[in-house]
Amino acid sequence: MIWLHDLAHFFGGVFLAHAVWQHDLAYFFGGAFLANAVPHYVSGMMGRPFQSPFAKPSGKGLSSSTVNVLWGIANLAIAYGLVLRVGQFDLRVTDQIASLGLGLLLMGVVSARTFGRFHGGNSPVGSQS
Repeated sequence: MIWLHDLAHFFGGVFLAHAVWQHDLAYFFGGAFLANAVPHYVSGMMGRPFQSPFAKPSGKGLSSSTVNVLWGIANLAIAYGLVLRVGQFDLRVTDQIASLGLGLLLMGVVSARTFGRFHGGNSPVGSQS
């Protein structure tokens, strides 16, 4: 595939520009999967049950700590694939780190709002509503 890279540079990078947004999209979803890995893995390591897609009802019921460790590792593996195996991820490239960070942020806020309903995080005791 080196010839494709050389051809793209010959034409001023037109062909490579097409793939850049796809890499950024992969990094965005990689950030989301990375954010999703953290609460599952940490809850499982602490021996605490936590919501997972495998619980009944899905996303509302609690799964065992073992299931959450496995689900956290699965999310981490997916994040690894999306971030480090797609394109050439570089922490110093603004659009790449911004895509990853946006995925982390969005999944973090959505998770906080969703799971805050079950754990009291949306209206903590002592706060004024």
